[in-house]
Amino acid sequence: MNAQIIEKNGKPEWAVIPYKEYKKIQEIIEDAGDIKDIEENLKAIEEVREIAIPSEVTFTIINGTHPIRAWREYKKIKLNDLAQRVSISSSYLSQIENKKRNPTIETLKAIAKALGIETDMLI
Repeated sequence: MNAQIIEKNGKPEWAVIPYKEYKKIQEIIEDAGDIKDIEENLKAIEEVREIAIPSEVTFTIINGTHPIRAWREYKKIKLNDLAQRVSISSSYLSQIENKKRNPTIETLKAIAKALGIETDMLI
């Protein structure tokens, strides 16, 4: 590595390196961070501290489906059944799933509980 050392009061204060070398170091640091995140997530999944989102649900949501509907269909729960479990009308749940209405926090929590997932997975 080709670095220029700038001193202040006789002690190294700054290291100036070519931009290409800086970019390489930056990529290495980012890769290391990504690897650490992946390892932490895998460990959390193994220890059942974190619920993994099935790819079917993820891709359905990415394609524009409301998360509630994606989870409901993944778990093979009929709209009427979920509405009944949450004590809301089927039409209200349908409007939520079709993005015509927003649920209250309480309703969102109740839906998540009925689906057996964390509330933040529906946001």
